[in-house]
Amino acid sequence: MEVRSEEAIRQLQALMDHVEERLMCTFQNVHQGYLAETLERFLKARDWNVSKAYKMLLDCLNWRVDNEIDMMLTKPIIPVDVYRAVRDSQLIGLSGYSREGLPVFAIGVGLGTFDKASVNYYVQSHIQINEYRDRVILPSASKKYGRPITTCVKVLDMTGLKLSSLSQIKLLTIISTIDDLNYPEKTNTYFIVNAPYIFSSCWKVVKPLLQERTRKKIQVLSGSGRDELLKIMDYSSLPHFCKREGSGSSRHSSDGDENCYSLDHPFHQQLYNYIKQQAVQESSRPIKQGSVHVSLPEPPADGAEIVKTIELELHK
Repeated sequence: MEVRSEEAIRQLQALMDHVEERLMCTFQNVHQGYLAETLERFLKARDWNVSKAYKMLLDCLNWRVDNEIDMMLTKPIIPVDVYRAVRDSQLIGLSGYSREGLPVFAIGVGLGTFDKASVNYYVQSHIQINEYRDRVILPSASKKYGRPITTCVKVLDMTGLKLSSLSQIKLLTIISTIDDLNYPEKTNTYFIVNAPYIFSSCWKVVKPLLQERTRKKIQVLSGSGRDELLKIMDYSSLPHFCKREGSGSSRHSSDGDENCYSLDHPFHQQLYNYIKQQAVQESSRPIKQGSVHVSLPEPPADGAEIVKTIELELHK
């Protein structure tokens, strides 16, 4: 790490040493003992401007306190039929790990419908996966590999992307804004696979609007991306939609153990059982039904411009 970067981390840490007590507990849940790596993430997100990174981190901690994010893993989505509906329409799962120990998350961008539950359920589910990743999966991986592992890899499946995807852009923008503001720099690389023509045309106009830091993380692979992904992970860690030679995927193409989107997949079973166990430990009262309401952020100006550009291109 450059001397300049180390100095910026020291300056930000000095500022954080004087943060009010009510924010310190949630800050510990954010950094999980990897303080320097966490401060570096927020600094990267603000181009190493210490004062801007400090404000961003304070805003994040206040958001966590105001919305009780530390308690998110004690609030299961029940009954299970509602959670299964969320899982069947918000396509995300952990397929395995890269050879460097980074968790590999698969996301079905094209086939996700987000039409089986309210926005609050989808936001709750997304934050729960983020929190489980940061507070359980990444610390476990760090312990296993004997070094800090604080980021993940995401494989985005574009199969099924079409004009009707416009209806999902608002919700996806909310989710991505939550990530940008409160979980910055958690993704090492985005691999895009099974990209149809409609994606290619959108990508040409959207790419110049992205920050250079973000552009460098995105790799558009040919077909299912299988051969390229096998360079960084074993076959067993490939998402199910990358295991065939050709392109194309299906929301229900594999059984529960293979399809990492499914509630029957080991990852989602472990996540759901963990949340239910935490709920029982936290309170002796019956678990309440209903979604958790989290304050939804306004997308930044550049994000709104990207959304508008995608909408225009899809209409074309």
